Formats: sequence, structure tokens, C-alpha cells
Amino acid sequence: MANSKYDYVKSFEAFDGLLPHTWIVIRIDGRSFHRFADVHDFEKPNDIRALKLMNECAKGVLQDLTDIIFAYGESDEYSFVIHKNSNLYQRRSSKLVSVIVSLFTSLFVLNWAAFFPGRELQYAPSFDGRAVCYPTDLVLRDYLSWRQVDCHINNQFNTCLWKMVQAGQSRDNAYRILKGSGPTV
Repeated sequence: MANSKYDYVKSFEAFDGLLPHTWIVIRIDGRSFHRFADVHDFEKPNDIRALKLMNECAKGVLQDLTDIIFAYGESDEYSFVIHKNSNLYQRRSSKLVSVIVSLFTSLFVLNWAAFFPGRELQYAPSFDGRAVCYPTDLVLRDYLSWRQVDCHINNQFNTCLWKMVQAGQSRDNAYRILKGSGPTV
């Protein structure tokens, strides 16, 4: 639309630039991934193929977007840390989130067969995402610590749950027994 009488329509786009000089974390999360895992018969509590596929997708995002300096994943989510001095996409939240989510999802579909040979995708996976700014190194560290604690608690809970189910407990009963058993951190 360069230099046309319609250029004015661009003025209706909201500028959603993120605060300068802050760490940007784009956290993506699988949408309805419990259902996705059930439909695709993921092994419980952790399907190593799915975890490796997620890691491969994250590697692809890191290789494509070099302003991302760190990525941390657990289960069906990944956090991508963009350097506080980056001006990638003019720090526009919608652009950063949409590019990272769409690239990650595309890589998930493209790499599916390598990690699940002979198993066809039953439907398209999807991920949601959000952008959050963290003002200091300490607050960024606390965010990453929060994700790591969440990973540990969820993994410990799910490992116990599925061991109980494999030993004959119903899923509901095992959940009832374990509910509230996690540490308060």
C-alpha cells in the first residue's frame, strides 16, 4: 500500500511496543494438549518423543531468531528470552508472539514424522502465547525459577499419579489421593 490513497488505514493499527531495556519473555503453551496427548497416545507421564519434538522445535526457533538468547521448556510449554537490548520487530508484542508461536507450531508439524514415525497427526496442534517484560536480571531469574519449580512439582505429581494408575488405582482416585500433596513454594 505504499504511497496510495489507502495508506491512512494503517493508522488504525494499535502500536503494542513492549517497554525498552527490559527482558522480553515469550511463553508459548500447547492449547488443549491433554486432549492432543490422549488422541495421539502419548506415553504417561512423559513421552520422550514428544519432549524431543518440543526441543527440536525450540532449537529451530533459536536458530531462526538470533535475538532469542535462551529457551526453557517443560511439558507443552516453552519460554523464549529475548535480550533486553533487542529491537526485534520494534519490540511489538503481537509481532513477536505471532512469529514465535507460528514458527514453533509449523516446526512441530514439519518434524512430527521424525519423532512419531508411522503415527499420523490426527489434527493440527496449536499453541497460544504471551509476551511479558521483566525489568531486571533478578526478576528474570525469578521467572525462570518459577517455571523450573512448576516443572518439578508437575512432573513429580504426574509421575506419582501414573505410577498409581499403572498399579491399579483409577485415575480419579489417584488424583484424589495426591491432591494437595505438593509443596508450597
